[in-house]
Amino acid sequence: QVQLVESGGGLVQAGGSLRLSCAASGSIFSINYMAWFRQAPGKQRDLVASISSSETTNYADSVKGRFTITRDSAKNAVYLQMDSLKPEDTAVYYCNANLKFKQRGPNYNHWGQGTQVTVSS
Repeated sequence: QVQLVESGGGLVQAGGSLRLSCAASGSIFSINYMAWFRQAPGKQRDLVASISSSETTNYADSVKGRFTITRDSAKNAVYLQMDSLKPEDTAVYYCNANLKFKQRGPNYNHWGQGTQVTVSS
């Protein structure tokens, strides 16, 4: 069984910063990629940023230059540094990990419980 535990959400004024953290625990053999998604009320869940095992990163256009995703493979953790926050960044942010339990086993996708980020204008 795998758990993804997120932390770091909260309320911040526009222009401010927050840092989200997510740590995966359980009988994990390897993690292929980790990512952050977000979902605003009444909208679909969208990719914010992802990072591969080789630390290749990918960002949504709306956050490029403002958000930075990093990972600590030794801790099975991923982080999202969010700077110059805007009210439109308000959403529930979800951690996502694509991982294996065995070397030759299939990949599984797991989600965290979500953490609320609210940016006031």
